Amino acid sequence: MIPNRKLRYGMIGGGRGAFIGAVHRIAAQMDGQAELVAGAFSSDPVRSAASGEDVFLDPSRVYGSYVEMAAAEAKKPAGQRLDFVVIVTPNHQHFPPAKLFLEAGFNVVCDKPVTFDLKEALALRKIVAKCKNVFALTHNYTGNVMVKQARDLVRTGKLGTIRKVVVEYPQGWLSTALEKTDQKQAAWRTDPKRSGAAGCMGDIGTHAENLARYITGLPIEELCADLTTFVPGRKLDDDGNVLLRFKGGAKGILHSSQISVGDENNLNIRVYGEKAGLEWKQEHPNQLLVKYPDKPTEIWGRGNGYLTSAAAKAATRIPAGHPEGYLEAFANIYREAFRAIRAEVSGKKLPADLDFPTIDDGVEGMVFIETVVRSAKLGAKWVKFPKV
Repeated sequence: MIPNRKLRYGMIGGGRGAFIGAVHRIAAQMDGQAELVAGAFSSDPVRSAASGEDVFLDPSRVYGSYVEMAAAEAKKPAGQRLDFVVIVTPNHQHFPPAKLFLEAGFNVVCDKPVTFDLKEALALRKIVAKCKNVFALTHNYTGNVMVKQARDLVRTGKLGTIRKVVVEYPQGWLSTALEKTDQKQAAWRTDPKRSGAAGCMGDIGTHAENLARYITGLPIEELCADLTTFVPGRKLDDDGNVLLRFKGGAKGILHSSQISVGDENNLNIRVYGEKAGLEWKQEHPNQLLVKYPDKPTEIWGRGNGYLTSAAAKAATRIPAGHPEGYLEAFANIYREAFRAIRAEVSGKKLPADLDFPTIDDGVEGMVFIETVVRSAKLGAKWVKFPKV
């Protein structure tokens, strides 16, 4: 029987000074289906304890490390045991806790990118398959209503055969050496020991790649990448441009930048087919432009009855005209993951129509990062996109 109660979860990372931890907590509780009951919020036990106080947790379930948390929570009786954990640490700290908790029988929700490198991602995929627990990855932009509508238009043939995909994610917040000012978010994202092989391309370029694949369903066959580090002394890329060749003949351009002065979070995508095109912008998430060669451009709005996508309608939370965006998209990912987690906790077969990013999306993202880096190191050479 599927449990008729709130799901219990613990958080790894996301303590004081963290950005993404609070976002996950808001998203996880938006539908009233889950409750935070435990956490190892920092590698510093004192900071972890203080962070637990901030969210009013029982001190006995606030831990100084995720290893301590896994050991203690695994011993809890069924009526108290965690149903899942949320990992919101820097990239290099994703794989160890994911492995530990999965092997201890817990479901896992993890922030992206899935791991530090492809080797870890492939190992984690094997662990997920063996343990048969739920693993959800928070590529949150796929939770947007109009992204789901865009996918429906492509998948049902309204655009015709896809010819070109242009996807961009420009930011400007790292246009100076912000990491040298002890700004926490900048420091780890520009550190190859914590971020991985790529900087900007790993942090936000993966969002662009995932968005393009989610909407079009087209796998990349080859790419040619040019990565640049503009800020002196920075160890990882802060700007990147990638040419793409998709299966079936479509061509693409992916641009990712954190030195685009004046841009905030300007993730956007344009998809062009033989019959029509579409355009979606993350900073204006409630609208989708649909363009034609022989009639005026249509502006589709979230929450309206003319939407054709069942997934878009299901993801719509409030009436048209009331904005939905970043947090609601995150919550939509969680709501779908909760369907799977409830089934797993009750020993039931997972629903067939689940719509959230999985370990396979995580592996694909790591293949993208490593292929982009390899192409760039070869002097912007065309490189086959490996199937793993």
